[in-house]
Amino acid sequence: MIDLASVDRAAIVAPHPDDEVLGCGGTIARLAASGARVDVIIMTRGVAPQFDTTQVEQVRREALIAHRELGVADTHFLDLPAAELDHLPAIEINRALGERLDRIAPEVLFVPFVGDIHRDHQITFEAALVWARPRSAAAPRLVLAYETLSETNWLAPGVTPGFLPNVHIDISEHLDAKLAAFARFASQVRPFPDERSPEAIRALAMLRGATVHRRAAEAFVAVRAIL
Repeated sequence: MIDLASVDRAAIVAPHPDDEVLGCGGTIARLAASGARVDVIIMTRGVAPQFDTTQVEQVRREALIAHRELGVADTHFLDLPAAELDHLPAIEINRALGERLDRIAPEVLFVPFVGDIHRDHQITFEAALVWARPRSAAAPRLVLAYETLSETNWLAPGVTPGFLPNVHIDISEHLDAKLAAFARFASQVRPFPDERSPEAIRALAMLRGATVHRRAAEAFVAVRAIL
């Protein structure tokens, strides 16, 4: 597997703001601390009347603050309609994401898990994998699917694809940074025992870490590794 310390460019593709912090916040902080350039692509934007315009703008501001604290180099908003990706032609989604990834040219690509309950997550996974096809030497060397609390475990594991992690990234030194970044999403933080609570996020990181004898970790499913 690729040594994270050797990574120069990484990209995280998130269906909605905060998915990237829930799934990869500690890894983002670790990569940035090691000198890697980390870009985050947010696929969607809430559109009225389904979403309140004021709250949409608030979440966008929260994301930028959280990303800055984690060390993200640039945040890219594609502004496709949230909760409506399944109404768009696949070619339109693939083109929008692909053009941005072409510019970033990440060595390591992080994507949502295909078995997440939200269709936006599933479609984002598929669009990212279309771009990541190894058709040239420029294809990412590593593609990892991340775990999103309140999405990854809410479909029907066993009937639908289950999240069975086979990669764990040690975030022992960066868990506090992840929690601080998620706290910036004031509009999204919920009180425990909601899964989007600081306590639940910390507990999952500690559980994932304990399974590999680390204080804290983020878990992933390896989609493809080119060594």
